[in-house]
Amino acid sequence: MPKNKGKGGKNRKRGKNEADDEKRELVFKEDGQEYAQVMRMLGNGRCEATCIDGVKRLCHIRGKMHKKVWIGAGDIILVGLRDYQDDKADVILKYMPDEARLLKAYGELPENTRLNEGIAGGLDEEEDGPGDDYIEFEDEDLDKL
Repeated sequence: MPKNKGKGGKNRKRGKNEADDEKRELVFKEDGQEYAQVMRMLGNGRCEATCIDGVKRLCHIRGKMHKKVWIGAGDIILVGLRDYQDDKADVILKYMPDEARLLKAYGELPENTRLNEGIAGGLDEEEDGPGDDYIEFEDEDLDKL
């Protein structure tokens, strides 16, 4: 049998959930930073996000957050803009849902930002119009069947 030379297995890599529910101070954007909403995850530590200034950027999740903070579509994040590449940015922080609501209440996020949807702006509900989900039959049609 081989000798164990490592420091542990899979569970050691997972680590402890360090104070996940603990309240933290709300971080506002500074110059060179922008709020964004994740449109979709691309894999390899990257995501596509629409910034509040209206630009779609390819965002790279920094190593400190990689595999520790899980980011999904629709999440509000703080990104650091790059001086030399306007179409790319780096994820600095992921806001918890209650922090995102506070940002919206303080006026940092625009009112049309949808916070608790899976995909931002992608699933617009039809308003006051018939949907394609069902077919409505008349009584005469049912008698013929």
